[in-house]
Amino acid sequence: MNSALIVDCIAAVRQALLASESDIESLDRAIGDGDHFINVKRGCDVLLALSPELLPLTPDAACRQIGMKLMSTIGGASGPLLASFFLALGKSIAGAATVDAESFARAFAAGVEAIAQRGKAGLGEKTMLDVLIPVAVLLQRLTREHVALESLCRQVKAEAERGMLVTRDMIATKGRAHFLGERAIGHIDPGSKTCQVAIHAVCDLLTSR
Repeated sequence: MNSALIVDCIAAVRQALLASESDIESLDRAIGDGDHFINVKRGCDVLLALSPELLPLTPDAACRQIGMKLMSTIGGASGPLLASFFLALGKSIAGAATVDAESFARAFAAGVEAIAQRGKAGLGEKTMLDVLIPVAVLLQRLTREHVALESLCRQVKAEAERGMLVTRDMIATKGRAHFLGERAIGHIDPGSKTCQVAIHAVCDLLTSR
């Protein structure tokens, strides 16, 4: 991973999220605050505009810059959570001009842990962590085993999909959805859908290069 790849990932994730706008918005209208997609799109647009400034930076500096920008521009719960992810990721890879697969997997896990700590949440609470935690665990295992990129991405995409789908049958304990109690059952968590779309977009970009 280098800063050019980070910039390419921003563009790919933005495009994928825009293509999934109606799906994410319908999920958020059902059990969320109704502003999730608006906030995520705002963040993507801001990062796309920031891309020229990110290119000359080291990967850790680029991630820190992304984190600080998201903190100041995204409203709702998404801003602080995603900012925490990128700030922790950047801290984990500090000083590296490029980042290999195992180092990225560890940094990704550190970012996910930062989200968990910031949101005081974990697995099984109908949040984005039901996608991110299993993906982080799988990614670390696959990179330790030096699994080929195409197979790694295929397995990561499948795990993200699985994590997203299992939120359908959960009772939420965080955010607006937790006020709905059992009425939230039957609806996929919008944050988990957003993460699934983003992970798929990055994996598809990596396997197409």
